[in-house]
Amino acid sequence: MSKGLTSRSENYSQWYNELVIKADLAENSAVRGCMVIKPYGYAIWEKIQAQLDKMFKETGHVNAYFPLFIPKSFLSKEAEHVEGFAKECAVVTHHRLMNDPNGKGVVVDPSAKLEEELIVRPTSETIIWNTYKNWIQSYRDLPILCNQWANVVRWEMRTRLFLRTAEFLWQEGHTAHATREEAEEETIKMLNVYAEFAEKFLAIPVVKGVKSANERFAGALDTYCIEALMQDGKALQAGTSHFLGQNFAKAFDVQFATKEGALDYVWATSWGVSTRLMGALIMAHSDDNGLVLPPKLAPTQVVIVPIYKGAEQLEAISAKAREIKAKLENLGISVKYDDRDTQKPGWKFAEYELKGVPVRLAIGPRDLEQGTIEVARRDTLTKETMTMENIEIVVKNLLETIQNEIYKKALDFRTANTVTVDNYEDFKKHIEKQSGFVLAHWDGSTETEEKIKQETKATIRCIPFDAPEEEGVCVYSGGVSQRRVVFGIAY
Repeated sequence: MSKGLTSRSENYSQWYNELVIKADLAENSAVRGCMVIKPYGYAIWEKIQAQLDKMFKETGHVNAYFPLFIPKSFLSKEAEHVEGFAKECAVVTHHRLMNDPNGKGVVVDPSAKLEEELIVRPTSETIIWNTYKNWIQSYRDLPILCNQWANVVRWEMRTRLFLRTAEFLWQEGHTAHATREEAEEETIKMLNVYAEFAEKFLAIPVVKGVKSANERFAGALDTYCIEALMQDGKALQAGTSHFLGQNFAKAFDVQFATKEGALDYVWATSWGVSTRLMGALIMAHSDDNGLVLPPKLAPTQVVIVPIYKGAEQLEAISAKAREIKAKLENLGISVKYDDRDTQKPGWKFAEYELKGVPVRLAIGPRDLEQGTIEVARRDTLTKETMTMENIEIVVKNLLETIQNEIYKKALDFRTANTVTVDNYEDFKKHIEKQSGFVLAHWDGSTETEEKIKQETKATIRCIPFDAPEEEGVCVYSGGVSQRRVVFGIAY
């Protein structure tokens, strides 16, 4: 099996596009800017979804579902929100087709024009807060901790599979609270959930912080984020959590009776991650041979490949392979035994390498005689012959080691590609090289932020939570700064 991948050093963007296709994760669809997520890609998304869903429920959240269509008037009610999404909205204007009188297929029936246009949801704050108005009368009805798994549409012109598509899958949490403190606590709590998931499951180190006013979500008072660094030195926003204040409650007149009997507007949050995490997973870990998947999210964690000549050898090897497979599965490990006779072992090795299966076991007739088995690691491309005795325990421990070492490799890469600069010349030099995160002082003004973006394409990825107070001078304006922020070129 020829992988035929362009190397990352030659053309990182092309390598990524080829890998998504060749590893059978997704493909472009007949609808411009939209993708088909293929079974192998969707299996990874299902594991992401299942783990996040578990973590949401452990923090008291429940799932619900809200309509795909949003009346246009709803988006007009929160000025910043509509301004932020207006250019990305897909609009439904008619509800019926008819046969073309000229015999050329079907056309829109002009008599079926909607009284009010409907927006295909770009995000659900407006439809949800219109609904919450009916659910909330008293402090006893709060908090509401809802999440929905859904698709959204944002009419992107420049698309790339998983990273930026016109339609994508995501989850969006929308919560309602009686006090500002509760809502702010919720916003940070969910950001921490995202960070824990990114580091423990995606094996991607992230920087947690708050967005600048210029980069925050349309309609939010504060946006918090996790930022990851990809192997090409570009930043990727991997998740966001928004403190919405009372903006949407006021827009939709959602008030509640407090314990003291007064009326007050509800406090809100929203938070979400999307199939963009698939892009992060690919770009943070994979290599020129294909995918490198962290074991916790790999659809198949172990593959067993028999090496044999003739039916008799295969029968003997299969008996042992199935025994090992059962032991591994009893430990909660997902295993595939590939005894297809349509492909040779070398072809299979290349296929599973391309698809990022963390551990490959190979058994031949000599292994049966000697009680040994070949164990190959996808992350390091190393292999070792081991005894079959207690191989299930060895593999279980190896999977944990691989998970930890993939994370450490990504963390070491980020550390090596994070620089601190104190002047604009050094800043521009590192940004031009797309050499990762740049820590620099900023005077806090949107004007300075915009000028830096115009001149270098670098944006403030976040103001890190752990940035120490450190009085300094803005690299651009020379103005006073109290801490360094993270700049980078972003996807």
